[in-house]
Amino acid sequence: MQGFSSAAFAHKLSFSPYLAKHHNEQYRFFTHMFVHADWPHLIFNMISCYFLGRGIEQDLIYHFGPLLGSLHFVVLYIFGGLVATLWPFIRNQDNDLYFSLGASGAVSSLIFAFILWNPAQDLYLFLSIPIPAYIFGPLYLAIEYYAFRKGKTNIAHDAHIGGALFGIIYILIINIDKGKELINLIIH
Repeated sequence: MQGFSSAAFAHKLSFSPYLAKHHNEQYRFFTHMFVHADWPHLIFNMISCYFLGRGIEQDLIYHFGPLLGSLHFVVLYIFGGLVATLWPFIRNQDNDLYFSLGASGAVSSLIFAFILWNPAQDLYLFLSIPIPAYIFGPLYLAIEYYAFRKGKTNIAHDAHIGGALFGIIYILIINIDKGKELINLIIH
């Protein structure tokens, strides 16, 4: 866990819109997903990835077959993490103090892909309160948006929102029927 023990290593891999733009360090759009601030940050991301990521991976494999399903899963994760950096990049490309790290945007993509694929599935708020995914998703996005607008945290809420939107859009692209199923669930 070199990222935890070496601040210089974590800094070198973290996402810096300023360095990406002004010093051609575009690798940072990708590498930030593989370094975390601390153990709780890594554990929370990986627990979410394990439970909901594994669920959407199994759904994709069942629907598209092992090869194409696995490819869709990888695209969701990698491109979800990349797309999650777009809003922070636009907002902070001339801010040399902005740095972020972690897989939260990529994991958010998987979570929202799972939510759209399984909208009636119960998810657990605070690990104990069951709530249908189609209610959990908008609630989560509202909280993220509120926290983003309020500011004053070291959490990249805009990256979480960007990853979530990518996950939703990607599922709609590969299976528009999932969007129709969600609308039918909400209407009825």
